[in-house]
Amino acid sequence: MPGGRLTQQERQQIALGLADGLAYAEIARRLDRPTSTITREVMRNGGPTGYRADLAHRATERRAHRRKPSAPRERQAPEQPYGRDAEAVREFEEVYAVAMMASGMPLMMGRVLACLTISDSGSLTAQELAQRLQVSPASISKAIAFLDSQGMVRRERDERRRERYIVDDEIWYQAMMVSVRSTAQLVETTRQGVDVLGAGTPAAARLEGVARFLDFVSEGMARAAEQARDVLRTSSGPQDAADLKPDRG
Repeated sequence: MPGGRLTQQERQQIALGLADGLAYAEIARRLDRPTSTITREVMRNGGPTGYRADLAHRATERRAHRRKPSAPRERQAPEQPYGRDAEAVREFEEVYAVAMMASGMPLMMGRVLACLTISDSGSLTAQELAQRLQVSPASISKAIAFLDSQGMVRRERDERRRERYIVDDEIWYQAMMVSVRSTAQLVETTRQGVDVLGAGTPAAARLEGVARFLDFVSEGMARAAEQARDVLRTSSGPQDAADLKPDRG
């Protein structure tokens, strides 16, 4: 398996693979590189939708010129319990963060949420997150503020009075309900525009259609979240989840 930095030709192959919708693992296989190498390359150079081979190559060269001889070593995968493959866990964490970013979450927020989610405790301090992700405390603070505003983490003080950030079985439910409430607010605001623009006018009709669509989707999300809430609880088994699937007739 080749080592060293990616070449410009390899970066062009990565860009082509992304354009074709290939998974990181498939791109890595074609280049005979570790999947984690491809994941890091894409993450630090615009993400799956913004990656450009020439820009990525120039950016890497600039970083290499700026790097001092005493630069910190590459992040090492921490030891893992339960006999897990530490490097495989680290690789999955990066891929998971990119998947969150592809769904619309900013990259650093996705990295923090992925790190918390795959930890067995579901709970880490700012210092632990900064060490695991090798980023500044300021980056962690900004990411946590965003995730907290979206209902995706909660804060607690431990016995040493340190603030801990937690994801638990309810986090995704709570985040979904935050989205439902924000969509409901958008529906209300959109309908105000109908009165402003005048009922029956083309613009007002367009807004009314938008409001009805969002209202329908929001109500469906709320019902689905309530019905599927038990799926998030770790005590639920496969049969429990199957029972909650909608009947498609």
